[in-house]
Amino acid sequence: MEQLLVIKIGGNVIDNAAALQSFIEKFSTIKARKILVHGGGKIATKIGDQLGIQSKYINGRRVTDAATIDLVTMVYGGLVNKKIIATLQSLQCNAIGLTGADANLIPATKRPVVYPTAKSETTAGSDLQGIDYGFVGDVDSASLGLQSLEILLSNNFTLVFAPLTHDGNGQILNTNADTIASTLAVGLSKKYAVRLIYCFEKKGVLENVEDPNSVISLITKQKYHQLIAENKLFDGILPKIDNAFDAIDNGVDEVLIGDANDLLQNVTIHTIGTLIK
Repeated sequence: MEQLLVIKIGGNVIDNAAALQSFIEKFSTIKARKILVHGGGKIATKIGDQLGIQSKYINGRRVTDAATIDLVTMVYGGLVNKKIIATLQSLQCNAIGLTGADANLIPATKRPVVYPTAKSETTAGSDLQGIDYGFVGDVDSASLGLQSLEILLSNNFTLVFAPLTHDGNGQILNTNADTIASTLAVGLSKKYAVRLIYCFEKKGVLENVEDPNSVISLITKQKYHQLIAENKLFDGILPKIDNAFDAIDNGVDEVLIGDANDLLQNVTIHTIGTLIK
């Protein structure tokens, strides 16, 4: 099977113009078929502050109310995505910027209100208080526009996805970029030999978060459970590992988590990040 690289870039790299430029330059030189999924970094928060749109979080997750979905659509789908596309075009990489709404590529459903399950989570005598994350989308993986994706890839377009999906009824939804990358990797694994790569500012998954050299070169499920039991994984990395195992369980060949600066090394067999198998 032909190789396909699904690469997600996020973290502080998106917020640092020089780091993002360096990453895009490396990404543009990759000869294999490739898809880039980008996060939004802190840019939406910064612009929201300028526009008087206050960021709201519940348990560390952004609440996407009506004003915020307009904000992230403009910032993720417009500003961030099109700057990346323009830079890639300047490097002779024929890229096309996309959201899940384009060509019905990534349908999703609005996340339902989440209600607590334990009585201890509510105030005595009060009704259960639901948590509404607003216009946040959970991907409908069974309805991916795989035929359209394959047409674009077979015509040598480099696909660059903003972390936005849609509900089929005209509503844009904010969706986790790691999840979008994993979903695309799984969907396309029936056609391609897929390597999913999560790039951020660290060398990989660290056994000791205080030691940047304590990279774990290989994580199996057994090793993962061991690390969890020993409380050695910081919160921000857990969703990436969960998405990685979900991808591998559903057809993706391998997943790598590593430094954006090491991208060209990590698309080879001689990886220096954390390989998950």
